[in-house]
This record gives sequence, C-alpha cells and structure tokens, in this order.
Amino acid sequence: MPTPARDINVEISAALRELASAQTLKFKAQVFRRAASAVMALEAPIDTLIGPGGQTPEIAGIGPASWKVILDVLRTGASERVTREVAGSRKADDIARAREARGTFLSAAEVLRVLEAPAKPGVVGRADYRGDFQMHSVASDGKMTLSQLVKGCRARGYSYAAVTDHSHGLRITQGLTASSAARQHKTIDAMNRKLKDFKLLKGVEANILADGSLDVDADALTPFEMVLAAPHSQLRLTTDQTARIVAAVRTPGVHILAHPRGRQSGTRAGMVADWDRVFAECASAGVAVELDGSPARQDIDHTIAGRALAAGCIFALDSDAHSVAELAYADYAIAHARLAEIPADRIVNCWELKLLDAWLRHLKPGRKPRS
Repeated sequence: MPTPARDINVEISAALRELASAQTLKFKAQVFRRAASAVMALEAPIDTLIGPGGQTPEIAGIGPASWKVILDVLRTGASERVTREVAGSRKADDIARAREARGTFLSAAEVLRVLEAPAKPGVVGRADYRGDFQMHSVASDGKMTLSQLVKGCRARGYSYAAVTDHSHGLRITQGLTASSAARQHKTIDAMNRKLKDFKLLKGVEANILADGSLDVDADALTPFEMVLAAPHSQLRLTTDQTARIVAAVRTPGVHILAHPRGRQSGTRAGMVADWDRVFAECASAGVAVELDGSPARQDIDHTIAGRALAAGCIFALDSDAHSVAELAYADYAIAHARLAEIPADRIVNCWELKLLDAWLRHLKPGRKPRS
C-alpha cells in the first residue's frame, strides 16, 4: 500500500497561500493564490521541472515573485519573505491553525502516484468508482447545465451521479428554491427516461446551521433522492462544535455528511469537534462520511478517514465539481481513500445501483428521528 511521500508541491503551495493570506492588497493576494493553485495542479514535483542551471520553466500562473519564494523553499526549506509577512499579518493566528493541517493535503502529482501504486486487495481504485455525488449546476453556483454534467460523467464511465445544488438558505450561492428544484426535477425525470445506461439522482447540499439544524425543513427535503448536509459557516471558531455536527447527522433524510470540517487549504483549518464521536454517530445512523476531492478542501483526508473506517463508517468520495473539468477532482478523494485503505464495498459510490437505491430509500425523510 502506498504511504504518503514528502510532497514538495504541497509544501511550496502552502507557503504561497500563506503569503497570499498575509497580503493587504487584493491583487497581490490573487497573484500568490494563483501560483499556489498552479503548483498544486502540476503532475510532477516542481523540483524535477527546474533546469540543471536553475532555469525555471514557464508555468501559467507562476510569476517572478512566486518563483523567488519557490526557489527559496527548494534551497533552504523556507521563505524569509513568507515568514516575515505572515508574522506581521492580522491573520497570523488563523494562518497558523491552517498550517497544522497542510501536511494532509495531496498535490496532483502525489494523487497520480498514489493511484498508480499497488494496493491491498479490496481497497478502492479508479475502476471501482461508479458515480459522483457532489456536483453543482447552473441552478446554484456551478457552471454546468444538467446535460453537460451528464455528458461529462458518462465520458468518465460513470453509471450514475447526483446533482446536488446548494439549498436556498446559503444565499451566496443563489441555491435551489422549492420552485427551481421542482423544475430541475422535471428535467431530470425527462433525461432519465431517455438514458438507458445512466441515472441522474435528484440531490441537494443542505447547509448545517449553527444549532445543527438544516436550512431546508423536513417537508422540503422529501422530493430529493439524496441529501448532503454540509457546514458553510462558523468554520474558524476554536470552540468545540461536536453537538452541531451530531445534530445534523441525526436529522432524518440526511444521506451524506459532506466536507465535515469545512477546511480550506492555507486559509482555515476547519471546525473543532470530537470527530470520533461524530464518526460513531454516522456509523450508527448509516450516514456516509464524505471525502471531498476539491483540491482546496480534501475534507476529510486520509488520516482522519482511517479513524472513521475504524468506527465502522461508510463513505462517499466526491469531486465537489462546479464545472465539467472539475469532475476529475474525484481522483483526489479516491487517492485519500486508498491511503486510508478503505475497501470499495464501504464506499457508496462503488455500490451497484440496486444496493444504492435501497440505502437511499432507507434514509429518506419520514423515518423516525434517531435518538
């Protein structure tokens, strides 16, 4: 089984993101943030791309100021500029908290290495993956029409998928209302009648409020076949939020606890909670714990996923795609699952449709709340 190697691209990307977070001018922050993303997206370690005389390659998104930071890190393991500017930033404490989790992120180069390495029999691989359960269309904050989403999924060989646009309560995403959801569901029904080898599920990503309730009431959840519950607020608090997440998991109708910590690479470490207690609740309820493959999230990661596996959880591996190109982010989730040695039969995205449908119906709204 592959073990995490030193990921130089992650180290450099993290330094660039910290520098971006420390900037007071928006355009400077964007420069370093773009460079950080470009480094993470490289399919080879960046040190292997530099010429023998120190010549730096032309890489979109990486300019001279960013290359100075990169070369400093490669030579000395750190950047004096990053250290100085982070220390003088008003965000220094938040940056320090996010730094604690940066070692569990994977770069694209490391994802490829993990996916291509041999694994124990039964551990999930690309060939086991049948469909993606967190994707966003133009109905909320995504860029895909339903037709584009389906075409992209079928091109990746999927048998099924769920469109999970944000609920209306998360106003920044201009999410689904009851009427827009109904229109979307009519379109999905019409598409599914024409599709012979693919099924699109009607899903929603509901927002977990501060008290653990969802921003969608029980009656409004009923039309959805798959419900994701995810936190999108109060993610930088250092107080324990176990009760909030447990309450969400106990909500009738929830199928997947999505990007549970709400972390973002280089900017926030995510929520503080007793995750072993949360995982025990998920295992008891039959709610899947998500490994969100978005490169900036990677939430949960392979280290904490191992604890969820030991607790008896089932899992969802999703891309959190907002465009067709981002469907490939599912590979990040699969790579984390391989590092955690999660068997394919514990992953809902790998189940045959008959088993998947049975699980979805079992957790539909209308059952008695869990005590």
